[in-house]
Amino acid sequence: MNAGSPRIRRPTKSEVQAAAGRTVPDVIAPGLDVLFCGINPGLYSGATGHHFSRPGNRFWPTLSGAGFTDRLLDPSEEQMLLDVGCGITNFVRRATAAAAELSNAELAAGRRDLERNVQRYAPRWLAVLGIGAYRTAFGQRRASIGEQERLGSTGLWVLPNPSGLNANYQLPELVRLFGELRAVSYADR
Repeated sequence: MNAGSPRIRRPTKSEVQAAAGRTVPDVIAPGLDVLFCGINPGLYSGATGHHFSRPGNRFWPTLSGAGFTDRLLDPSEEQMLLDVGCGITNFVRRATAAAAELSNAELAAGRRDLERNVQRYAPRWLAVLGIGAYRTAFGQRRASIGEQERLGSTGLWVLPNPSGLNANYQLPELVRLFGELRAVSYADR
């Protein structure tokens, strides 16, 4: 990160605990190259108002490492993603301590909202971050990481959740997998 880049203020423990149910605004615009879809904001993101803001979340380092951004962005700079043709949304808008607090019905409803956003904003690619959430929301129990069936004219790609709690994927593997999407999404421009 550049020395002059803004940084979000670290919330207190009580501010994080009080963030349950808060929402984080989408970073979205028409015609994006890639719209990243998280499961839902964590409490830390709910407290800061920025996506993937908990220290240890690997979303921002992964984007930079995979070449979506030319430098490591701070979560407070999330609007800069629009300048590089990317955006962020979530299946479920409310912040929780863990994604496990979400019901299958919430994820299914989130899919319907997501499909409406995809139709409205027409990103070239939708990247769902979390295979379990994708399987539940889309009813695709055998889905695997990578390209899926299209949503209308939008390509659909599933990637691992970049949360630091996801020990199944380390940063180099996340960078490689996100890089595969970047290569495809920028190749068909």
